[in-house]
Amino acid sequence: MKKAIITTLGVLVVCIIVIRVALPTVLHKAGLHPEYTGPTYQIPAGKRALMIGTNHGILNAPGETSGDPTGVALSEMTHPYYTFLDAGMTVDVASIEGGNIPIDPQTLGFMFRTPEDLRYLEDPILQAKMENSMRIDDVDFTQYDVIFLAGGWGAAYDLGYSPVLGEKISEAYYAEGSPVIGGVCHGVLGFINAKDDAGNRLISGRRMTGVTDKQIKELGIAITPQHPETELRKAGVVFESNTAFRDFFATRVVVDDEQRFVTGQNQNSGLEAANVVLKIVSENSN
Repeated sequence: MKKAIITTLGVLVVCIIVIRVALPTVLHKAGLHPEYTGPTYQIPAGKRALMIGTNHGILNAPGETSGDPTGVALSEMTHPYYTFLDAGMTVDVASIEGGNIPIDPQTLGFMFRTPEDLRYLEDPILQAKMENSMRIDDVDFTQYDVIFLAGGWGAAYDLGYSPVLGEKISEAYYAEGSPVIGGVCHGVLGFINAKDDAGNRLISGRRMTGVTDKQIKELGIAITPQHPETELRKAGVVFESNTAFRDFFATRVVVDDEQRFVTGQNQNSGLEAANVVLKIVSENSN
């Protein structure tokens, strides 16, 4: 009897180990963080990119001050950051308040880590940039060739509520040299306060994407004060997205008709969105 129990426990332990080892691959095959297999680009020297992340680190209901830790979804920062960096660009990092950009600890879990995330863990330069990010008030967006807004649950609490960010996006849009403006997942909330010269929503009528209401519902995190699909539609965006048996495994990248805004649907879309941005920058440089 004792031997049978020990054998059973041994089998269970082996099964747990196998599942743990195999789970990241299973999730990847299902659609999480797909590999980018499209063309890559090298950008002429002197081009600059600005990454923007959230300062909010608590998943709390409006009016509450406590909750689970959250922040930027790490891959939504690392995927575009290293894509731009490896293409030859100088990449700066900013946030609404400046200082620390917290990382959602769930996105550091073994099931979700990507090669770019592991690179971050060995990269003191990017770590320092995220711990001491520039305050957007002090940054001239018009001096950049790319502006890219990372997402994560934390972004639902500050990017869409910042009038300064809206003004900076507007300034970048109208700047000489036509910087490309991108965002992924909840990062696209940073566009909703941008206005055109007539005072209308800059993104109204544009084709865009962001994390879907369906994905938020499926993950059970409707506690956040803003949801990208809802807010983009309210701002007049022509919202586009793909779906899957769970939208957590879907992905889509959308370029507006002017090729000024590049948006990615969720955590799976950062690599493709960043490379599409580089394609446009490369074409504009010729």
